[in-house]
Amino acid sequence: MSLLRRCSRTACGKTAVATLTYVYAESTAVLGPLAMYAEPHCYDLCQAHSERLTAPRGWEVVRLAPDPDALAPNSDDLEALANAVRESARPPVRLAPAGAGPAAGAPVVHEQGRRGHLRILRPIDD
Repeated sequence: MSLLRRCSRTACGKTAVATLTYVYAESTAVLGPLAMYAEPHCYDLCQAHSERLTAPRGWEVVRLAPDPDALAPNSDDLEALANAVRESARPPVRLAPAGAGPAAGAPVVHEQGRRGHLRILRPIDD
C-alpha cells in the first residue's frame, strides 16, 4: 500500500493530496483527504488542481478538510507496527507429520501471511 499517488489530471505528475468523488444522484462533487486506496471511480488530485476544482453548473462542491489530529501518528500506529515486526519474526508453523497423534496425516505447512484472525497456509515442499 502506498499513499504516494500521482494526480489524475492529464499531464500532471505532481503528488496527489486529495481525492475527488462524484455523487451523481445528489449532483455533488466531494473533495476530501487522499483516500487510503486508489478507487476506480475516484480521482486523486494534487494541491493545485484540488484548489482550482469547479463543478458543473447546478452541482455543489463539498470540501472536507482533513482532521489534523488524524494525520499525526498515534499509539495505535506504533502498536500496529510493533505487531507487524513481531509477526514477521515468528517462526513458521509446522503441523504434526503422519503418524504423530491426533493430527496424523496432516500436511506440514508454513504460515505465509495473516489478516486478523485469518491465516494463509502453504505446504512446505521437502
